[in-house]
Amino acid sequence: MAAAGDQDVAADGEGSAGQSDSAGSDGSASVGPSGGASAGPSAGLSESGGPSESGGDDPFAPPVEERRWILIARALASVFAERAAALDESGELPMDNLRALHASGLDVAMLPRSAGGEGLSMRTFGEVLRIVSRACPSTGCIWLMHIGAAVTLVSLGDPESSAYYAAELKAGSRFANALSEPTSGNMFLIPMQEAEPTGGGFRLAGAKRFVSGCEVASHYLVNALVDGVPTFFGVDRDASISFVPIWDTMGMRATRSQLVSFDDTLLRADRRCRPPGPGDPNPIGIGLAMLSVGVAEAAFAAMATHARGRVIPATGAPLSAMQWVTFEAAEMHVRITAAHLLAARTTWLADVGSPVMLDAAIEAKLYANEVARQVADLGVRVGGGSGYLRTSPIQRHFRDAQAGGLMAYSVEVCKDVVGRRVLDAS
Repeated sequence: MAAAGDQDVAADGEGSAGQSDSAGSDGSASVGPSGGASAGPSAGLSESGGPSESGGDDPFAPPVEERRWILIARALASVFAERAAALDESGELPMDNLRALHASGLDVAMLPRSAGGEGLSMRTFGEVLRIVSRACPSTGCIWLMHIGAAVTLVSLGDPESSAYYAAELKAGSRFANALSEPTSGNMFLIPMQEAEPTGGGFRLAGAKRFVSGCEVASHYLVNALVDGVPTFFGVDRDASISFVPIWDTMGMRATRSQLVSFDDTLLRADRRCRPPGPGDPNPIGIGLAMLSVGVAEAAFAAMATHARGRVIPATGAPLSAMQWVTFEAAEMHVRITAAHLLAARTTWLADVGSPVMLDAAIEAKLYANEVARQVADLGVRVGGGSGYLRTSPIQRHFRDAQAGGLMAYSVEVCKDVVGRRVLDAS
């Protein structure tokens, strides 16, 4: 589940409290790149109270001309949410969800216009990711890594390589990031494995772990040391690549982020990427905060549903009427709103090419990761014994909420980076 690019940092939901992303009462969705989505509520203020999804005067909101993608995401998410519990239980990849995202046109829309895409803004991408992650966090995570790998290979490859990967994405091929090494910890952008020179390129003998969606990927974004310098390559799946099934986890179970083994795999010279620069924002580093915001919103929704429906026998009033619950709910609502705003600000900074985008991304990820855990913890406390049962969505959101803070850069690494920066500045 690691990110890629020079600025990389490292929900399933029943809908947010009081509002919904549903496409209709029957949960059906008819979507396409033309924007013909039958979505329930119009895109107004977002459910978290954060940036408006419909544009207007909010600079952090998706551009008005891209609003149809928000409606498409909402329609898809209503169906994804219905499948989330079963996917968590089985640990199977959400293939129907991933195919639906591609069929909607969202995959291709993320490509630069020069590669035949729409060049969607990071603001729109972030909101789509939040909506999808709230419905099914495993789907959101795999899609984030898929788009990040594909866009990186198209953006950083030479013209021939770029055209090849753009065509593969358009055709529906799957992409995955193979960056984190078993011994490198959070330093996934600084590989320890050396690629050895060979005819036509380099050979890699090693392994990468936590590669979300790797088992169905045809193409991998791989990093290795070349003459001591971290270097990205595009690698097509072949017989030298195999998988070790390590992914038996407490949360994000349907990402199936296995360990990938490379047995003298050829890293082709013509698939070598140029080094990423300041003008190359990667969707993964920008999007990780939104992934956790979606998880937090889903956890809040499940908590609120339980609190409204649980009647205290002694009083005849719902649990939501208890002062400690209302106080905690208010605090978590404001924290989710703040996390959403920080994440949305990061996407806006990426769109305008701001030099402080990386700093903002690390801060947004740090806060969103912690808020997701806090909201999910409140859900368990409000849910009590009922929320502790495997049949409750509350426990599922609690498990999923732990993942964001472990993904590179972890909460601890983010705190170290931010803390050193602000102390040095003073």
